[in-house]
Amino acid sequence: MISNAIARRYAKALVQLGAEENAVERFGSELGRFVAVLDANSDLDSVLRSPACRIEAKMEILGEVLGKLSLAETVSSFLKVLLERGRMAFLPQIAHSYSVLADELSGVVRPVLVSAFPLQDAQVEEMRSALAKATGKEVVLKVEVDPSMIGGVITKIGDKVFDGSVRTQLDRIKDILQKG
Repeated sequence: MISNAIARRYAKALVQLGAEENAVERFGSELGRFVAVLDANSDLDSVLRSPACRIEAKMEILGEVLGKLSLAETVSSFLKVLLERGRMAFLPQIAHSYSVLADELSGVVRPVLVSAFPLQDAQVEEMRSALAKATGKEVVLKVEVDPSMIGGVITKIGDKVFDGSVRTQLDRIKDILQKG
């Protein structure tokens, strides 16, 4: 819980800086690139998080990595602040929180639509349009296929789930018939 609050606070600060510089999307992309570098290189990640390494050595290593990635000065400075304050362990959560806050700022929602079978483009567009109308936001829809479903669709928007699957409908009918 505390780690989420910390991550959100840092992410909010970077989003505000991005908004001031009109670079919210760019900062998010660069932050994601840096997280991907750490994910791909566990030794680098371990060194930057290690309390056993001196901060000067970690700063030098971080400077070399940042030089190769050629990130925006604001993002580079942000990452240096995280390192100085011992917050590198929170970076994946910060990147996730940044993405959520950036979407909120730009009025974007990213629902997931799960169906039993692949949907046609027209069906996906119809669902996207309906969700955009219902939320009043721009919708970036991710479509997944789950062959274990009997039929219907399940839509997840944030922590809300709209279950229109055949299995759920059959379970409801079963409950009604059992209760009489």
